[in-house]
Amino acid sequence: MNPMRLAVTAIVAVAVLALPQIVAQNRPGSVDAAFQKFWAARSTADAERMADEVTKSGVNFEEALRRLKAGRTYAAEKTGVVKLSTTASGTEYHYALNVPANYDPARRYQVRFQLHGGVGGRATNEPRGTGEIGALAGAEQFYVIPYAWQDAPWWGDDQALNLERIVDAIKRSYNIDENRVVVSGVSDGGTGAFYIAMRRTTLFASITPLNGFIMVLSNNDIDDGTISPNNLRNKPMFIINGGRDRLYPISNTEPFVKHLMAGGVNIAYHPQPQAEHNTAWWPQMKDTYEKFAAEHPRDPHPDKLTWETMGLKHNRAHWLVIDQLGAQPGEAKALPDLNSVGVFGTLARYGPGDLFSRNAAAGRVDLVRTGNTIEATTKGVSAFTLLLSPDKFDFNQPVKVTANGKTVFEGRVQRSVATLMRWAGRDNDRTMLYGAELKINLAK
Repeated sequence: MNPMRLAVTAIVAVAVLALPQIVAQNRPGSVDAAFQKFWAARSTADAERMADEVTKSGVNFEEALRRLKAGRTYAAEKTGVVKLSTTASGTEYHYALNVPANYDPARRYQVRFQLHGGVGGRATNEPRGTGEIGALAGAEQFYVIPYAWQDAPWWGDDQALNLERIVDAIKRSYNIDENRVVVSGVSDGGTGAFYIAMRRTTLFASITPLNGFIMVLSNNDIDDGTISPNNLRNKPMFIINGGRDRLYPISNTEPFVKHLMAGGVNIAYHPQPQAEHNTAWWPQMKDTYEKFAAEHPRDPHPDKLTWETMGLKHNRAHWLVIDQLGAQPGEAKALPDLNSVGVFGTLARYGPGDLFSRNAAAGRVDLVRTGNTIEATTKGVSAFTLLLSPDKFDFNQPVKVTANGKTVFEGRVQRSVATLMRWAGRDNDRTMLYGAELKINLAK
């Protein structure tokens, strides 16, 4: 036989033998099975592994995106107070989930985290009380009552991460609205709400500290040199303090609230001049509070972002991930800094200085997106990643990125099923999906 014909025959034979496997990878049943496993995952780690199976199923980008936006199918679940817990590094974190009595799995529900006070008086992780939201109930929604204690206060990385674990866990069983998750807290819980907003902004729609005080975090036992008030610019806040509060009276707290407002933080401020260190004002303020929460859903892909970090432990805000720190030629020499006392004139009586200490140089990126163009202003950052959503970017047109006035990328970006599924596995979010990653290295 002619050697050339023999070779062609062999290639055809191999292709025919491989055809059933190719068809199996691309048939709808294979895609269905892969997605069923993905939706059934009980943790982000499992979901990321299942995301790889979805990618290998041969599903195309449009179909994967459609299924991710539709999300999992929810069934009827237990209502009332459900006692649950998460575990990390051998420590159990209890929480109570208040599920609406008429829970409808076809409807998306708002969620309010309610952080309690009196953390210093709790020596163990044991939950207290019935787990009901009680007197602070408002609109029909899910209420999450987590528990903190002396060794795991709200102003610690463990609790900030735990809130993320809780959100992920309840999403896997109940149909919550990803863009309406609010963090609220009273007293120590209010102070903790400030902390969580500065550490983990991505999941939350708004932050509502009640009878709290941001400057409690400047205590030497808490301030670790990595607290960044500039990060509060990303989310709206609802703040209440009392004039007769024995711990945090308006006379002490208000100058700092006004400092944040002057620096660009969106704050609905409702001081209660006659109030003490309690929530006796709640019946009069409940509707105002719930109206604020309803009118401020999260934008999963905000056109403006600012994020500051002193390390890579807290390096993400929505579609921005800071990958590497380090000063670069041409970066901004200075950026408006909420950590500087007196910079906006509202804290002049305190003299020069910083609100919080700095134990290392901070890295910061400010982003503004207009269409397919992204303008970045950086200080102390040498590399970052931009996560591009098909809801915000036209992948059929070039994307342009400038950093500190210099073009650092311009061209077409390819959509990727693998990228889409990997971030969907991590975020477990129907509204925050990314079709491409754009790595920007300013050190080149």
